[in-house]
Amino acid sequence: QLQLVESGGGLVQTGGSLRLSCAASGFSLDRNPIAWFRQAPGKEREGVSCISSSGITNYVDSVKGRFTIFRDSAKNTVYLQMNSLKPDDTGVYYCRQKASCSLGGGVFYGSWGQGTQVTVSS
Repeated sequence: QLQLVESGGGLVQTGGSLRLSCAASGFSLDRNPIAWFRQAPGKEREGVSCISSSGITNYVDSVKGRFTIFRDSAKNTVYLQMNSLKPDDTGVYYCRQKASCSLGGGVFYGSWGQGTQVTVSS
């Protein structure tokens, strides 16, 4: 079963930074794109960033220049480095393996995990 585990969330002040981790066991995260999503209270889940198997990255406009997605193949982990955080970045962050590196719908592999909570205070 393709299960990913998210971690690294927390409470930070506006302008702070966090690094989220998306880890897998039993299969490689290199073979398919990995996307980060977030869901704020009362809002629909939205795609934040994606990294393809070849390392091509994609970001939603609201995080461009502030967030960086990258993978560490040796650790079989994909990270989301989040800098200059804003209150609007608050939400539960999830990672998923997908068939294509898009921030919308499409084919997903596995299932939604528990996510990791990010709270940015003003």
